[in-house]
Amino acid sequence: MELTTQDYLKKALLDTQERIRDFQNYSQIVEDEEISDCFKRFAENEGLQASELQKLISKKLGQ
Repeated sequence: MELTTQDYLKKALLDTQERIRDFQNYSQIVEDEEISDCFKRFAENEGLQASELQKLISKKLGQ
């Protein structure tokens, strides 16, 4: 089975959303404030990527 561009976008979005959840969880578990803040920033950055992927998916679905 060959994947389409849309399939790759959806998979990337799901992967990114999973990383967001992981980083959010890590930030709550880790006791070191500096590391916790780092994980929070990672989650935020992944959120920006997820948003961009979602825009691309919506754009491609509209075509």
